[in-house]
Amino acid sequence: MRESTQILIIGGGPAGSTAAGLLAREGFQVTLLERDRFPRYHIGESILPSCRPIFEMLGVWDKVEAHGFQPKGGAFFQWGPEEWEVRFSNLGDDTPNAWQVIRSEFDQLLLDHARELGAEVMEGVSVRDIEFDGDRAVAARWYDTKDPGRGGRIEFGHVIDASGRGGVLATRHLKNRRFHDVFRNVAAWTYWKNAKPLGKGPSGAIAVCSVEDGWFWAIPLHDGTLSVGLVTGRDLFNDSRGRLNGDIQAVYDEALAKCPTVLELLDGAEQVSGMKVEQDYSYVAESFAGPGYLLSGDAACFLDPLLSTGVHLATYSAMLGAASLSSVLRGEVAEQDAWRFYNTIYHHAYQRLLILVSVFYESYRGKEHHFYNAQRLTSDERDHLNLQAAFDRIITGIADLNDAEQAYQLVQDHLQGAESGDPNPLNNLNRVHEIKQSPFDPANAVDGLYLVTEPRLGLRSSEAPPPPGPS
Repeated sequence: MRESTQILIIGGGPAGSTAAGLLAREGFQVTLLERDRFPRYHIGESILPSCRPIFEMLGVWDKVEAHGFQPKGGAFFQWGPEEWEVRFSNLGDDTPNAWQVIRSEFDQLLLDHARELGAEVMEGVSVRDIEFDGDRAVAARWYDTKDPGRGGRIEFGHVIDASGRGGVLATRHLKNRRFHDVFRNVAAWTYWKNAKPLGKGPSGAIAVCSVEDGWFWAIPLHDGTLSVGLVTGRDLFNDSRGRLNGDIQAVYDEALAKCPTVLELLDGAEQVSGMKVEQDYSYVAESFAGPGYLLSGDAACFLDPLLSTGVHLATYSAMLGAASLSSVLRGEVAEQDAWRFYNTIYHHAYQRLLILVSVFYESYRGKEHHFYNAQRLTSDERDHLNLQAAFDRIITGIADLNDAEQAYQLVQDHLQGAESGDPNPLNNLNRVHEIKQSPFDPANAVDGLYLVTEPRLGLRSSEAPPPPGPS
């Protein structure tokens, strides 16, 4: 282990490996410390099309495409009495631009690619704490996970905390993580083989099917297994578990019996793993940046598994962070200005998705059910988010203004219980995940800064003339 590095990255998941690869590609010295040894298991298997432009920028898309993951043509929703689908194909082009992935393989691929780009990756190394000089992060203390008595200290110029929901900076030092009143749910899942194909929706789609006290996902994977998970309220889960003598499998099976679509998929299938459980608390750090540090991915915020936004936010924030830090290190932008850009854009992205997920839950027709009522944003939360401004940001960047206006009205109609022509409350809003939401255009600059990828990844002033093109 070196004693100092220009950039330290904590965590080797999609956020950490994407940031490490992009920064190493820009020629900076990057050291990444990962607690586990890859490959390692992780949930979050459904990838959105928004990741593709970032992976193309990183130079890893061809590897993802060649690996053999299950192409994901979109999503199928069975929400209360209604069914609809979201297709990711664009103008009839069915070329895969999203995947269902086995995360152990996917994350390994991204981490190895960061190595190839020049990042120094150390696995089996956990960060114990961060040292500060005043309010500036300056060093990390680490230890070997196989030999906790072996450890040391590494100084850095800047650190990106991509340590996942453990959140080294937010939970141990800054104490700035705020939990939302909604989405305090539990996910319980397992894997099945010899499941039947969905037979509905786009090819390779994730199926999202509601039940009275929550919903199920069903994700086909390229190894022939089907990931099937239940998401339900924490209190509902604990009540059922207490009634069923603590048996998580029994809780899962009881809910599964109420979901005919997923039951049909599993007719004749064999469960091939034990139950896995995770609590999905929705939270956000009050600030994603400070002197010498950035928070990225789940270390900064966590939403809800409903719309598969985890890897999207991880890679998106990693790209924003790498661009911001690159310009700081090259002396193009002051750190305070770059951090303000990062904080603003990342918070807006998170809030857009928070509102989107909330609207989705509120569109459920069985409003008498406790689970769906529990997912509603409280009045305090709505006031904190500025609901109107959040909706405005949802539709920002959609090229067709008329389409955006219709989408906004459609959401409002459903929230008010009005009838509308299309039962899908999000049909025209699925483009919220597209990369064009990012401020690549000077017209969308934040405090005079916008993001560029050419000739180098970074930030540019909207008042500065563009660099000359090739002669």
